[in-house]
Order: sequence, then C-alpha cells, then structure tokens
Amino acid sequence: MELLRVHLLVLLLLTAVPLAQAEPQTMGESVGAALTAFVDAYQYAKCKISMCCEKPWLTSNFTGLRTALNERLYGQHLAMHTVVQAVKAHFDKESPQKALVLSFHGWTGGGKNYVASIIAQHLYARGMDSAFVHLFIGGLHFPHSDDVESYKRQLRSWIIGNVTACERSLFIFDEVDLMDEGVLDAIKPFINHYPQVNGVDFRKSTFIFLSNRGGDDITQRTLDYFRAGKPRDKITLREMEEIITTAAYNEEGGLRYSQLISGHLIDHFVPFLPLERQHVMLCIRDYLKLMNHEPTEDRIKSIADSLQYFPKSTQIYSAAGCKRIAQKADLIMQAEMDQQDDIFRNEL
Repeated sequence: MELLRVHLLVLLLLTAVPLAQAEPQTMGESVGAALTAFVDAYQYAKCKISMCCEKPWLTSNFTGLRTALNERLYGQHLAMHTVVQAVKAHFDKESPQKALVLSFHGWTGGGKNYVASIIAQHLYARGMDSAFVHLFIGGLHFPHSDDVESYKRQLRSWIIGNVTACERSLFIFDEVDLMDEGVLDAIKPFINHYPQVNGVDFRKSTFIFLSNRGGDDITQRTLDYFRAGKPRDKITLREMEEIITTAAYNEEGGLRYSQLISGHLIDHFVPFLPLERQHVMLCIRDYLKLMNHEPTEDRIKSIADSLQYFPKSTQIYSAAGCKRIAQKADLIMQAEMDQQDDIFRNEL
C-alpha cells in the first residue's frame, strides 16, 4: 500500500508541472484533465493490488467456459448449449435489458452445482471465492417458515448493497426446493426490466437458481425417449422448459406460485437429465486422474458397480448421478492399497 501512495504522489507531481505552465484560459480544462488522469491512475493501481469490479478480477472467459463444459460435463447437452449462449449473450451487451436469470432443475448429482461453479470460475478471477459471487443455501440461510418477511428484507438489502459495489455480481441460490414460497419474490424488482431501482442498475447482474423440483418429470421424459429408442440428445429445451415450469410453479418449494414464474422473469429453465452408467464412468475416470490414480477399466468398473441404478428393469440411470463417486472411489482405492500392504507384509 505504501508503494501505491508513492506512485500516486509521483503521478500528481508530474501532472502539476504542465498545470503551472498553462495559460489562464486553459487552466480549467487542464485541471479537469489532470484530475481525470489521476483518478483513472489511482483506480488502475488500486485494482492491481486489491479486488475490484473490473479486469483482471472480472475475466469473462467464454472460450474457457465452453471448453470446460465440453470436456468436464457429461450427458447434459441442453445445459451445455443453453448456459454458454445465455451467459455470453448477457455479458457481451453493454446495456442488457434485464438481469440474466437461469434456473437449473434436475435430480441430485446431475451437475447443477458443478455448472454453477464452472460459470463462476470463468467469469471471475477467484471463481466461487470472488467477492462478487454470492451463494445462498436454502436450508441454511432461509430455514424457518415464520421468518419469510425478515428473509425478504435481508435479501433485498444484501442484493442492493452488493450490486451497488459491483454491477456484474453473481447470485447463486442452492436448494431452492427447500425454501419457503415467497422468499424469492423479494428479488422481483431486481430482475425486471427497470433501468434503475433506487438509483441502482441491476441489469448487468446474474441470478442462478438450483432446484430438484421437476426432477421426476425430467427423468420420466428422458426414460420415455430411451424406451422409444430415441437418443437423449434429441430431447429439446422447449419441451423440457414446459415440464419444468409447471413443476416448479406447482410443487412445494421456493418457486411455488412465484411471481418470478408468473411474471416470466426467469429467462431460461435448464434441465439436467439423469446420468447413465456411461456418463458415471467418465466421472469416475476424471476423479481417479485428479487423485493421481491410474484409471484402469477394472477400477472404473468396480467403482461403477458399487453405485445404485434405476429403474430395476434396465438399471440405466445412476440414482445419485456422479455425486457419490468420490466416496466410493476412495473406499475402493483404500481397500486396494490395504490389500497391497498385506501382500507386502506376507512376503517379508
């Protein structure tokens, strides 16, 4: 910080010299230009040292986002295409018409949280640890049905304060299905088409909802395609959005009877399909590589066999998606290492 002060003092002295030599009629213009240069330089130097709402802290790496989803997200063609296009279109606009609102739906383990974190990683230098990324968890932050009005006041205050600090703020709401209905209606003014609300422009901010609601209907439609012999990548966003909208609006949870749905303020309902065994095996491969284990076919199969699948007749979909892979893989790899230790001790 002391170095920053020295740099700014030198800059101020340098700008003061031409001001002293200026003619009276140009003095005002020179002062204005010098002050502008000084403020810009101060902001630039400050952002080099501490986090601020501009580059390099805002990265907007859409190429990296697309690559990450292509290489690390399995079985979710609708999520992959919708997310990349929606986020890029929103951030490319200097003056969007409204805040971007995405609602991710599907059973646990399908990748909702995973995709949300990948978005944060490629929009902000520190990803989920950025001061401009805000995570709310339904069961943790909004646990009591008697406190809905209090939650709404707190939520409005939090969002106003953080968007005032950074117009490109990202708000992620996890476990929306565990929230009481009405809480999320507090953010309605911030995601509408207003240029400003209380002097604050919310149109460059982004909101992401994560919910299990609609998961049963998403799974049933995916299973219908399988039984009809149709590839899952032929499922369209349009047919899934209709299913999700109906379920989210009518099923118990944070979006039930919500003004965000009835007011058509959620831009995209994104379905996360149930993962097949082949997708789970790819997740297992990635995890073994991450933990520096050789991803052999036998290891991958052994871990995949330890998971539960449905329906009983075909056993095609993983009951927990890729969510329990780390625990199952660690257990099996530990057993393998223990066996090797026993063999080594017996040979001594």
